[in-house]
Amino acid sequence: MMFSAAFLVQALLASAAFALPSSKDRLASRRARRSGDVARTRQSKPVNIITSPQVSAAVGNASHPEFSSNWAGAVLVASTATYKSVTGTFTVPTPKSTGGSGEQCASAWVGIDGDTCETAILQTGVDFCVSGSAVSFDAWYEFFPADSFDFSGFSVSAGDSVTVTATVISTTEGTLTIENNSKGTSASKTVTSTARLCETNAEWIVEDFEECEGNDCELVPFANFGTVEFTGASATTSSGTVTPAGATIFDIEQNSVLTSVSQSGSTVTVEFV
Repeated sequence: MMFSAAFLVQALLASAAFALPSSKDRLASRRARRSGDVARTRQSKPVNIITSPQVSAAVGNASHPEFSSNWAGAVLVASTATYKSVTGTFTVPTPKSTGGSGEQCASAWVGIDGDTCETAILQTGVDFCVSGSAVSFDAWYEFFPADSFDFSGFSVSAGDSVTVTATVISTTEGTLTIENNSKGTSASKTVTSTARLCETNAEWIVEDFEECEGNDCELVPFANFGTVEFTGASATTSSGTVTPAGATIFDIEQNSVLTSVSQSGSTVTVEFV
């Protein structure tokens, strides 16, 4: 049987279109990676400080601005083991694409360590991703250097008020809790690690996290998350509760500055710019 050239071209185009994954397929694929069904994993990493930023530090909105490729937010720093827990509440944003056809993501979380102490991070938060017109959200916990894991069956949607808390039990054990104040649900996980916390950092962060295949990791394309405002931000020490006042402020720089961070009282505001 003979086919015309036009027919063959149309058939090939139809076949290619049919092979393209839908937004649901892409979401399922990412969640499969997150659940460990395939080789790629998701991981938050210690702050990657840019020692020679391309912009002036005056761009920052605080008295101690620094720049990194992956963290935007506020970090309390102590010289000795100090911080026992950290908490904050934020409204889950609706991410928007900055262009292109691939998936873009960002993540909001609180944690212990990861700045001046890079050996371990006890952290929990929410990822928000956009692919085409589809948005998705994942609530997760992590005791770096281990990978992150989703809170199974925990639902998060745009506009939900979420409270996240990381609590140190010992230098190798902690509890990570997330509460969906809008839905009246919560989840908690106690985790252990062979890595040791220093308890010298407490932070409220929006991150451009990484996806890894083995030891090969790369930042995910960063989504326009609008604004994430951590309210009721506090950390506990052996002496009591402290706010982020006086914290080091980080903005994300990736060729250009992508965020603007400010802190006032118990509120840390991270804006995409």
